[in-house]
Amino acid sequence: MSETYAIDLRGVTKEYVRDKFHIPVLSDLSLRVAEGEFLALMGPSGSGKTTLLNLIAGLDRPTEGQVIVHGQDLARMSEGAITRWRSANVGFIFQLYNLIPVLTAQENVELPLLLSRLSRRRRRQNARTALRIVGLEGREDHYPRQLSGGQEQRVSIARAIVTDPYLIVADEPTGDLDRASAEEILTLLEQLHQEFQKTIVMVTHDPLAARRASRLLRLDKGKLVGDVSQVPSALGAAS
Repeated sequence: MSETYAIDLRGVTKEYVRDKFHIPVLSDLSLRVAEGEFLALMGPSGSGKTTLLNLIAGLDRPTEGQVIVHGQDLARMSEGAITRWRSANVGFIFQLYNLIPVLTAQENVELPLLLSRLSRRRRRQNARTALRIVGLEGREDHYPRQLSGGQEQRVSIARAIVTDPYLIVADEPTGDLDRASAEEILTLLEQLHQEFQKTIVMVTHDPLAARRASRLLRLDKGKLVGDVSQVPSALGAAS
């Protein structure tokens, strides 16, 4: 039953049409992700990782197949319904932090709450709580230019979790960071997974980042070619 899984993809195919050409990206892909799982997706550029992430997050729709997340068949939802669903259920973390430079850390984190019915006071409280969770208490009034890259990514993570989403999707969240900052961000994602029981799907090219996940999937030419349940030992065996 799909309701026992956080994510249940069934026979998903995705292709894009450019002029008269059909460009296949994903081919008859099926995938189940358990509640509270931390999943890493790896594979060469062009293998379909980001497309798969976008389908799971409701940013794109499959050409064929079903994408069922938190019991909802996303392919059957209207544009308005899926927009509302995303804002309530999905937190996004990207390689580029996508912070608005003229807004403070707190104001950036508050942005997703502007679509809610929360009062201004409650929005501020929730934003401060999210910033405290990511270790930025006391930095609420700092602008992005006053923060390090790692701190900017922490602000983006606070923005992703401020609505208490069901699912967190992360696309190369450490790709623009030095190793020390990357390790701090990965430790924070582990905390969200272990302490807050968030379901996380992370795309990464970094084996050290994938090592933090509870399961690793590999994509190649739009198909799953490996499902490694014990990431550390699997990566160790490959080295």
